[in-house]
Amino acid sequence: MSNDVRPDSMERITTLELANAFIDEQVAEVRKQVGDKKVLLALSGGVDSSVVAALLIKAIGKQLICVHVNHGLMRKGESEQVIEIFQNGLDANLIYIDATDRFLSLLDGVSDPEKKRKIIGGEFIVVFDEEARKLTDVDFLAQGTIYPDILESDGVKAHHNVGGLPEDMKFELVEPIKLLYKDEVRVVGKALGLPAEMVDRQPFPGPGLGVRCLGAITRDRLEALREADAILREEFDNCGLSKKVWQYFIAVPDMKSVGVRDDKRYEGWPAIIRAVNTKDAMTATIEEIPYEVLHKITNRITTEVEGINRVLLDLTPKPTGTIEWE
Repeated sequence: MSNDVRPDSMERITTLELANAFIDEQVAEVRKQVGDKKVLLALSGGVDSSVVAALLIKAIGKQLICVHVNHGLMRKGESEQVIEIFQNGLDANLIYIDATDRFLSLLDGVSDPEKKRKIIGGEFIVVFDEEARKLTDVDFLAQGTIYPDILESDGVKAHHNVGGLPEDMKFELVEPIKLLYKDEVRVVGKALGLPAEMVDRQPFPGPGLGVRCLGAITRDRLEALREADAILREEFDNCGLSKKVWQYFIAVPDMKSVGVRDDKRYEGWPAIIRAVNTKDAMTATIEEIPYEVLHKITNRITTEVEGINRVLLDLTPKPTGTIEWE
């Protein structure tokens, strides 16, 4: 049997007890595989990489080197949360790289969505590769591969984690959660003591806010998007919608309209709310948001966020609209 096939006898991890048994088993496996060698992990702060990091810290402590690359397209407070939880909370061996300027200068003037994705993905590998080369004594690369990735890609995971490292970097892979489904990863994360806001967080694309700041990215519009998105998330938390909606976010297009602020006319961007539910991301339905919640979000975004003067609601299911705008 291939190591990449989930055995029929494997029970679905739904309880703390089953999660702890899985963790103990993986801790033993990792120690056996790695011995006293070092392991490198690209820690994005997403569910999968965070759970792998916490699991490996439990198994091998400081032998794990986590690299967190902030590409400047993170949501508000995300990089800070990674540092707080892993460096301060779990005493991780964490290398933090603020590569905002590098990414944003490469993206300057680029409006084509596919080009943006390629630039962001490609530069991520370059930055990670630079860090990896500084570390001369690392033999293993950990990845947050999960079972659906294997099913979708015949065992080759190129896009999500660092699947594109140069050929001359020879690492053996450590993939402790590769037989788990997403719901199981979350249960394991909670058992490892990760906070709910990290473990239950909604899916977030690798290019981050780069595909929600529509068209060519500018720093001021990116900042407006980040702030508006934080308000949306806060208000969804407050009214309980965050527990009911699979994915919700703001997109800000590269267009302006006339508005009024402080009795003066001024031009600003629209913030577009998207809130969808889906089982498998192949189709998606629109979540109904109460008008009082929409009014509150609109009022906060238009008064608190510099540069945004309208709030719109995207009511398009998938099909016909994709979940993301780009």
